[in-house]
Amino acid sequence: MIQEVVRVPLAVGEDLVIPKNRVGSGGKRLCVVTGTHGDELEGQYVAWKLNRVLSDHPEHLHGTVDIYPALNPLGISTITRGIPLCDLDMNRTFPGSEGGSMSEFVAARLIADLQGADVCVDIHASNIFLREIPQVRINENTVERLVPLARHLGMDFIWVHAAATVLESTLAHSLNALDTPTLVVEMGVGMRLTRSYGDRMVNGLLSLMSHLGMWDAPVAPVAPPIISSDGSVFFVNAAAAGIFVPAVAHDARVEAGQPIGHIVEPLTGEVRETLKSPAAGLLFTLREYPVVYEGSLIARILGGA
Repeated sequence: MIQEVVRVPLAVGEDLVIPKNRVGSGGKRLCVVTGTHGDELEGQYVAWKLNRVLSDHPEHLHGTVDIYPALNPLGISTITRGIPLCDLDMNRTFPGSEGGSMSEFVAARLIADLQGADVCVDIHASNIFLREIPQVRINENTVERLVPLARHLGMDFIWVHAAATVLESTLAHSLNALDTPTLVVEMGVGMRLTRSYGDRMVNGLLSLMSHLGMWDAPVAPVAPPIISSDGSVFFVNAAAAGIFVPAVAHDARVEAGQPIGHIVEPLTGEVRETLKSPAAGLLFTLREYPVVYEGSLIARILGGA
């Protein structure tokens, strides 16, 4: 059933409408949220496919699934990361305020609608610059509660962030503070669909639903994820500007000192910098957009993986 979560009049005689699709009724409730950033489209495929699975097999669902495919519909429509009317990152406005600006009002209504769910899964893609393997990101203060749930999603690893690096104005932080367990998934690249990642995410959601007693059909088994910490993640940044040409594949295991790629100068043909892995491990983030500047993030390696 399509339900309207919030409606706000716009200056052009139209309305900003954020809908959700509620499938099932009663029992435990799972919320699947995506489209907070308009340039992150991986979740659109997940929302579509999960809706198809649930509508094709309603007899296996025992509970309620709320699917929110577009928290920022204006951003998706205009291919912009933030809310286009004010160029504001929507994931910096939570928990919002009923008496605040339009974005704060929308954020407050979304929080009110999501609060109380048994689990919420907040699906993101990377931006247009980086490609990420499927991962769950968790605040270290919520490890005991969220890691057991995240294990069922079938993602490659769980990245536990230090509390100081997690912004309190995000949807996930606000919901977790309100005692609504919320998992943040990051996967793929901005403005694109990676169907293999989306298929894994749908299977992971069904696996989580099975764990919660909400789904009784067979689910493909999920592999146990690697659980990391900030101390085991290594960053590689550019020391020169130019065009980045990768020398390894994304999602590859690399050795310490192995070349990750080169920053080249098309005008002269020179190699301005060769970037090497600082540790042996899994290359889980790799630069997708080739133009780089000094300080640009090139890669992240999960050491020892």
